[in-house]
Amino acid sequence: MKRVDAQPLGYEFSRHNEPRARITPGESLLVESEDALSGQIRKPGDQRDKSKMPFSNPVVGPIFVEGAEPGDALAVRIDEIKPRDGQCATYTGHPRALAEWLGDDVPPGAHVCPIRNDEVHWSDDIAIPYTPMLGCIGTAPAWGVPSTGPAGPHGGNMDIIETAPGATVVLPVYVPGGFLYLGDAHAAMGHGELSATGLEMAAETTITVHLRKSQNLPGPRIEASDEIMTIATGAPMEHAVAEGYARLIQWLEADHGWNRWKAYDLLTHVGRISVGYYGIGTVATKIERKYIQSR
Repeated sequence: MKRVDAQPLGYEFSRHNEPRARITPGESLLVESEDALSGQIRKPGDQRDKSKMPFSNPVVGPIFVEGAEPGDALAVRIDEIKPRDGQCATYTGHPRALAEWLGDDVPPGAHVCPIRNDEVHWSDDIAIPYTPMLGCIGTAPAWGVPSTGPAGPHGGNMDIIETAPGATVVLPVYVPGGFLYLGDAHAAMGHGELSATGLEMAAETTITVHLRKSQNLPGPRIEASDEIMTIATGAPMEHAVAEGYARLIQWLEADHGWNRWKAYDLLTHVGRISVGYYGIGTVATKIERKYIQSR
């Protein structure tokens, strides 16, 4: 299996970079990534200092997929996400919208959390289940070069907890080869990523990439064993929720034979939402597979 190292760090989903790896559809790949803090918090006493490293969420790529052309889709199955260093790190970032009620005199709060026996030891008294996911995964757009800060139709910094082992992330292809990037692994994260910082970890992620021809997707999808979902992002978040559900209805109509208004009705009662970083309004709109076959 091919391996791609974390260095050099990159902070854009760019079609202008030379591929770090070339793979054929169906091939697996091991990708090492640095944590979203660019490795600044490694031990007690370390602090996040954006004056020295002004970027967050380094990603690894691009990965060139042979035969991928604009209009196709990359189906990226996440096989495994392992902590590279046996630990993760976090800190209390600026409270942003919460400052209206909490103030902004926030302590740095940086600390390193060991990962042992499928638990993240956040403190001596609190252990959080190890539930790894990728905050960033996406393809390079045909115009413009988005950073690893926002999310969009190409994927990007979605911070959706369902981007996890066992799931397949389906991404639009805009340029020949697809130019896939990924990184920003978390050992765990709450819905909304309140402080804009999860339990950030350097990771080794194993993926298997398949090519789906002529998909013309409007944005990312995630396929899990028990549910499917569409991803939308934007402010206000109400618009992202509406767009995500509309895309999900169109998916059910096009690929699963549903009448769109029946799907609209059903989702009113069984639809679910997962929230990425609340500050940019990213949501996953979901339906369990058991309902799809029951039209």
